[in-house]
Amino acid sequence: MGMRILHVVSGMNRAGTETWLMNVVEHVDRRRFKMDFLVHSTTPGAYDKRLRALGCRLIVCPTPSRPWTYARNLKRVLRDYGLYDVVHSHVNHFNGWVLKVARAAGVPVRIAHSHSNTSQRDARASLARRVYLRLCKRWIRNCSTLRLACSRDAAVSLFGPDWHGDADTHILQCGIDLTPFRSPVDRAAVRAELGIATDAVVLGHVGRFHYPKNHAFLMEIAAEAAKREPQVVLLLVGDGPLRRRIEEKAISLGIRDRVIFTGVRDDVHRLLLGAMDAFVFPSLYEGLGLALVEAQAAGLPCIISDVIPREADFVLPLIRRISLSASPAAWADAVLANINSVLHKAEYLRLIEQSSFNIKASVAGLEELYGGTSRKSA
Repeated sequence: MGMRILHVVSGMNRAGTETWLMNVVEHVDRRRFKMDFLVHSTTPGAYDKRLRALGCRLIVCPTPSRPWTYARNLKRVLRDYGLYDVVHSHVNHFNGWVLKVARAAGVPVRIAHSHSNTSQRDARASLARRVYLRLCKRWIRNCSTLRLACSRDAAVSLFGPDWHGDADTHILQCGIDLTPFRSPVDRAAVRAELGIATDAVVLGHVGRFHYPKNHAFLMEIAAEAAKREPQVVLLLVGDGPLRRRIEEKAISLGIRDRVIFTGVRDDVHRLLLGAMDAFVFPSLYEGLGLALVEAQAAGLPCIISDVIPREADFVLPLIRRISLSASPAAWADAVLANINSVLHKAEYLRLIEQSSFNIKASVAGLEELYGGTSRKSA
């Protein structure tokens, strides 16, 4: 049957971590590794159907906000679905509670995976939340057998500044599937589908509408760019709780007719390749930023905030970092200065194909780590 692995996630929707996990399932050796998913949301996820088609079970375990009820539910899952060799948890600090329960249930391999850098937000946390964070970090330290992070910043955030001295803590790059980026895209057709003029200057962003992505500042950048270039259009791919507020901000800035909200898409590569002229990514913090890796695979100039982990700067000619303290006008100037500055797109794609950001390399690294844990626990 091979190794049985239970991934713990909030839900399997289209976001960075979840898309990586979807790609892992599609590329992993499924004869050796049988993967199921425990989700916290009762709402079906965008990837649920594809996961089931690949033989994965999706198990709902709600109420993480009520830890004792959640623990009973998780224990029941581990008993009824049983004999998991690995619990691999992707829910940030809450990993500690998940793995504490998994240890009590006798799961031999327990993995805490850090996909974000929340250090700045954690530093401003309330007293009650600081107690929670401290407890969770202690449980992660005591109850995990392996710790993974998508970047050095993400490792420091969850595992502390001395993480690199621990033989059981590793950086694992979350790769992307590069297959879609190899096929030509009809640029005119993609733009026509979106109602974008062929001569428009399209600034793009891919990400969930929530606080770390800094959409409000992105709107101000677009407004400044529109003052300088009358053909500017802002293309926003994704959805989330702040979308309505951002739509209202676009109206208040007088640029609503220049902003296209696509919602969640399953063809992000087509929009990167066929619609956008530049990728703008002013995040307040990121674990890594897989959308940025995809933008580089598409050969787009990327204007990004200087807090994003440098591991994401793989195609250096494409990257321009700017401080978040710089004005929207300075950002707009940088964005417009980098339009049409990109050459050798095919070479840039080959660079990423040969890197750890290729999903094949990412999965190979994960399989090696799983194999190593099985030898240790044997």
